[in-house]
Amino acid sequence: MLNETTEVLPRNRFDEEALHRYLAAHLAGYAGALQVRQFPGGYSNPTYALSAEMRDGARREFVLRKRPSGQLLPSAHQVDREFRVMRALDGTGVPVPRVHFLCEDTAVLGQSFFLMDHVPGRIFGDPSMPGSTAAERDAVYGAKMETLARLHAVEPAAVGLADYGRPDNFLGRLVERWIRQYRAAQTDDIPEMEKLAAWLQAHQPPAQPARIVHGDFRLGNLIVHPAQPRVVAVLDWELSTLGDPFCDVAYGCLAHHLFEGPIGWEGADWRSLGIPEESELVRRYCALRGLDGIPHWRFYIAVNVFKLAAIAQGAYRRALDGIAPAAGLSRRKNVLTRARLAWELVHRAPCAA
Repeated sequence: MLNETTEVLPRNRFDEEALHRYLAAHLAGYAGALQVRQFPGGYSNPTYALSAEMRDGARREFVLRKRPSGQLLPSAHQVDREFRVMRALDGTGVPVPRVHFLCEDTAVLGQSFFLMDHVPGRIFGDPSMPGSTAAERDAVYGAKMETLARLHAVEPAAVGLADYGRPDNFLGRLVERWIRQYRAAQTDDIPEMEKLAAWLQAHQPPAQPARIVHGDFRLGNLIVHPAQPRVVAVLDWELSTLGDPFCDVAYGCLAHHLFEGPIGWEGADWRSLGIPEESELVRRYCALRGLDGIPHWRFYIAVNVFKLAAIAQGAYRRALDGIAPAAGLSRRKNVLTRARLAWELVHRAPCAA
């Protein structure tokens, strides 16, 4: 694991001796000789690789996920929710890392954090899966949809998550939330965003039974077995809640529509790579869930692209205001391309469901 990591960045450093003392008191079998490094990515909640000696003489590897330092909004960077959902899903057939504890005492590391097992495997940050065969790509994408179907088959109340979110009017609140986010960051008029916002408000599908939704279900948030095409862990549950499961399915198919990474294939010919058609991915999911199809597919795709356009607009506005790196100025093109894509998609004939 340590060769996948970097030295802890200056802005993400914490008191390692304080962590050692906490582990000695709260992690069974911990003996010391702690090593701490940082995973690349995890920009919202810094993620650390820990290696420690145990009392049985073996070294074990863990992952620590922590809220970032500084003044934060109470509703942001909710590592407590990530901990809760992974603990609840343990034993359900949904592959999640085993979690050990949640520490909400900010006197320890300055912010709350939780500890989980390190799960060995492969993470494909590039959804085209460079270096894989066509058969491997087909199998991994099939495993991705199988994993999502397993998640959506879990009854929230059965695992203690009946209160994990507000399932009522989920889609309506989702649309209004991202319209507000876009308006707060808006810098000029983009006609496609205006038309798309109105279209989404007017074409909300009927409510689906609430399920646990991941919120960022893409290949880069899955750990695939080191040698086999199966998912061994789902990561990054920060955006999870109760809601419409079809939002997750559509988000998981966005690579068929977007070109830029880390979601899109950067212009790669996905058909020649052996990646299944969008309609085939949806068919596999529906077969596992016992569904005939997903109605209102264009809405689910469009609302996800609108969300990503609003996120890009926020990054552009922060860069424009000088409160984020200047590299964010390049996100302007993402706003325009995503808005135009989504507006085009809502006028296409349904293709996946």
